[in-house]
Amino acid sequence: MPATVSGPVKSVPRWRRDRQVHTDSSATTGMDIARSLRAEARRANERRLLVLAGDPDRTRARARAALDAADIPSAETTVVGPESFLDCEHHEQSRAEELLGRTRTAVVVDAHEELRPDAVGRTVGAVDGGGLYVILAPPLDRWPEERDGFDASLAVPPFGVEDVTGHFRRRFVETLRAHRGIAIVDADTGTVEQDGLTNPPPSHPVPDPELPADARFRSETYAQCLTDDQQDAVQAFEALQGDGAAVVVEADRGRGKSSAAGLAAGNLAAAGRDVLVTAPQYRSAGEVFARAAHLLETLGIDFARDQVSNPQRLDVSGAGRVRYSSPDEAAALPDDPDVVIVDEAAALPVRRLEQFLDAPAVAFTTTVHGYEGAGRGFSVRFRDRLAESDHTVTDVSMTTPIRYGDADPVEVWAFRALLLDARPPVDQLITEATPESVQYRRLSTADLLADEHLLRETFGLLVLAHYRTEPSDLARLLDAPNLTVRALTHEGHVVAVALLAQEGRLSADTRATMYEGGRVRGNMLPDVLSTQLRDEAAGIPVGQRVLRIATHAAARSRGLGSELLSEIETEFADQVDWLGVSYGATPELVRFWADNGYSTVHLATSRNATSGEYSVVMLDPCSDDGAALSTRHGGWFQDRIAAVLSDSLDDCDPDVVRAVIEATDVEPTLSLSEWEWRLVAGVPGGASVLDTNPKPFRELTRRHLSDAAERTALSPREERLLVRKVLQAHPWPTVATELDFVSERECMRTLGGIVERLTRLYGDDWVQEELDRHQ
Repeated sequence: MPATVSGPVKSVPRWRRDRQVHTDSSATTGMDIARSLRAEARRANERRLLVLAGDPDRTRARARAALDAADIPSAETTVVGPESFLDCEHHEQSRAEELLGRTRTAVVVDAHEELRPDAVGRTVGAVDGGGLYVILAPPLDRWPEERDGFDASLAVPPFGVEDVTGHFRRRFVETLRAHRGIAIVDADTGTVEQDGLTNPPPSHPVPDPELPADARFRSETYAQCLTDDQQDAVQAFEALQGDGAAVVVEADRGRGKSSAAGLAAGNLAAAGRDVLVTAPQYRSAGEVFARAAHLLETLGIDFARDQVSNPQRLDVSGAGRVRYSSPDEAAALPDDPDVVIVDEAAALPVRRLEQFLDAPAVAFTTTVHGYEGAGRGFSVRFRDRLAESDHTVTDVSMTTPIRYGDADPVEVWAFRALLLDARPPVDQLITEATPESVQYRRLSTADLLADEHLLRETFGLLVLAHYRTEPSDLARLLDAPNLTVRALTHEGHVVAVALLAQEGRLSADTRATMYEGGRVRGNMLPDVLSTQLRDEAAGIPVGQRVLRIATHAAARSRGLGSELLSEIETEFADQVDWLGVSYGATPELVRFWADNGYSTVHLATSRNATSGEYSVVMLDPCSDDGAALSTRHGGWFQDRIAAVLSDSLDDCDPDVVRAVIEATDVEPTLSLSEWEWRLVAGVPGGASVLDTNPKPFRELTRRHLSDAAERTALSPREERLLVRKVLQAHPWPTVATELDFVSERECMRTLGGIVERLTRLYGDDWVQEELDRHQ
């Protein structure tokens, strides 16, 4: 939904509407507080937070008066909530990402109908130094006990909204009351619970950075840098003037990384380079284009703006250009750009990021903490792939804030309230952890809330386990009735953690709704098995799905993950019918889960939007009902996988295919007709060809990959050849090139030899005779 503006945007405060404004004798109190907060924020170049709690209409009226008193123009204000009660920009909380990468003087979050933690994480960083972040809420003492629209999203069947707790909001309120720079006003009575004033010293001008002696960009570029950090980042971008370079700039929000990228883009375009910019939303890349255009104007370089696209494309006269494409379009490297700049890279899937490595030169800017950077696909997996690429990588970290002072209390509060900076324990505390030294713990919400260090270590490890962790995941961890946490601790510190979700045990009505395509929250495994695989009974057994599991990086490869799964199985074996998992499949992960007793029942036919991988579903049965479910779907998987691999899964990694087929736990079958065996036996000697009927060759391949009669019969490369050519039906030239055969003929001969070995392994005596006949 696009931003909506209720009436013309004015350059001066005009908050009053037809709705009645409460003007009780204490109304001026909130106005005075807002005026004082704004004055202090401006003096210190920091931000302040104003909480207006009480009746919805009264809080909205006081917000109108407070912003008027604080002299904040409507054009610099955004309301995030269910309705636009001020004459300014408005977004619903579900569209709060519209503020990413932007700067506002005031943001008002109306939380009366719901409080979405993600909306807070997305909007708080948009407020500039000297500005106000305003939260409208029910009375704070009562707020944790109320259930709102976000709570309803946590009520996963068979649980109801009455089963959802209010721990996240209780903690949220506690942080509001505990942190500096936060004013709390009772909008019903005008009582000021706390004024939020900190009496900070005035901000001091930051000295301009000195021009680097060895700079290759124009000197005017560095004159526009506001901090040494920003200057270092711009200088790192100089590497993009030649091919084979990759630059990574990491920073918290408000450090000026997008501006640095814009200054670099302007220089590169002026030097004749074609710069392609991409970002999750085009509006969040606007700062890159604004700074590039301003630099070109400063340099006196003529350029044309594309008035149609937004952000505007910049075409430098007789030289290069700066242009925008969405991530999907940019990944194809349209018109062969010289340089690609990926802004907010942490918000994109790993697979998408990998595609940009085909560019001659590439830069990634990414947020370390905050909403955009909470996804750890970039740091956990993509950094390894970047290091393995042919690019020479330059890393830069930016720590000095630009939008606001480095002692900003609102940033401190946001990090604490949303655990944006949660981290696992430092390496030194757990380096001696082994399966024999750890303790298995059932971490209740009470345990986590009673020990902030335990909560931070647990959530920090969960963040690192997943491609994208959002602030709402903290609320789910604390409030969702279907979730539980299990951990291994070493001397009190978390070294491995698993987040589990109860699924199944659904009523007949719920199962029917799910089977007919209706939306049922949670219950991902029963949903997949019911809707996609047409098994309405899949929702009857109850299970625990492993949503996330992580082992501390300093204690990996010691069997701790397997130890945790073993403890979980011991605890739940008599309580559930199955344990399950779904994740973006890689060969290593599939082998890990298979080694721990989980077997394949489904491989998704489209890539996961977050991980960029095909997701696999695996089950570990704990009862007869669970075994029946696993056997039923394992058999169906075996029946269909050969056909699917030549269609929607024809681009799946062959090593993933090998792993997921091997991880099935159903007795493999091979039933070929006499004619099909004769066709197969004729291929090694050249009497017949695979293309006559690929079906028996696919069945033979599936049989061997499922449970090889002789594991060393084929090499990994030969099994990849079977997957690419036989199962996925890739053309001979493509297969030969991918698998490094010197020619197509050699590739064909190799496949003939493979078919001969498999025929001797699985064919009857008469088939062997038929094979020998053609040798």
